[in-house]
Amino acid sequence: MSDYNKKPIVLTEGKVFIDGEEIFDCVKCEIKFTPETYTGKVLGERSPSTRWKGFTITGTITRRRSTPFLKEIVQRYQKDGVEPEFTIQGVMDDKGSNYYRDYGSDTITAVGCIFTGDIILTSLDSSGDVVDDSISFNAKDIIV
Repeated sequence: MSDYNKKPIVLTEGKVFIDGEEIFDCVKCEIKFTPETYTGKVLGERSPSTRWKGFTITGTITRRRSTPFLKEIVQRYQKDGVEPEFTIQGVMDDKGSNYYRDYGSDTITAVGCIFTGDIILTSLDSSGDVVDDSISFNAKDIIV
């Protein structure tokens, strides 16, 4: 195989799972790690030092609505009062990329995920096309 052309990962090649179930109507998924930092300096220093002291893991899944998945989660919470917690996994597996050739699939698993933000139960729009759900979440940890 020649290496004349660079072959970056194509974003459309992948899968997303919630609690082991593939989201076949998934359009987009992002899982983000944001360090919590301390920045400061002492007398005589011209530039501050920075260090990590914690982190936040957040994400968003956008899916075309094809199941009542979100409505069922809301109904269960209203019935039993137990907040739903999920495991969310994103797999980038572009077999034609240099990354896949060198390292295989790029998989991130977020655990202890709690949905945050608005959960749209119905959406009508006279100039709209299709219903996309955008689900925001926080995670407790990631497994790389």
